[in-house]
Amino acid sequence: MKIRVIPIITTIFFIIIFILFYRGLENSNIYVPKTNINKQIPTFNAKLYNSSEEVSSSKIFKDNQFYLMNIWSSWCVPCRDEHGFLKELSDEKNLKLIGLNYKDNKESANKFLNELGNPYDIIFSDPKGIIAIDWGAYGVPETYLIKNKMIIKKTIGPLDKNSIMEIKEIIK
Repeated sequence: MKIRVIPIITTIFFIIIFILFYRGLENSNIYVPKTNINKQIPTFNAKLYNSSEEVSSSKIFKDNQFYLMNIWSSWCVPCRDEHGFLKELSDEKNLKLIGLNYKDNKESANKFLNELGNPYDIIFSDPKGIIAIDWGAYGVPETYLIKNKMIIKKTIGPLDKNSIMEIKEIIK
């Protein structure tokens, strides 16, 4: 009798453990950042990339104009992958590209831009990453489509053909 009870209790124990783990698989705890669209852009003061001049963002972002704010770094492999798409967008007449160089070495960033080309109308430096945090960035690259000082689209990760088509459709 004792011999039969132990395997039955062990089997019931493993069945309960299996059910608990299986139910845990259904409840995903993966964090997905919010895209924060229709949110006012943060104002900031930053140095322009190739000068010591500090500029306020309120003087850059004007109403009735589309802007694409791209947070990038030379050490970021996905930034390299999306760069061709940014070059394509730089040809759009009603879109201004703003770059935010994030926690980067200036020499490496210059080499990156010289090698791949500079699609940006203006580049700000963010050596400590504080401005990117104010924008709600989780890493690089991240891109924000802006109109009337409002974020209307946020792309987390590198831009691709689909996101470029969406952006072009919005700015028509």
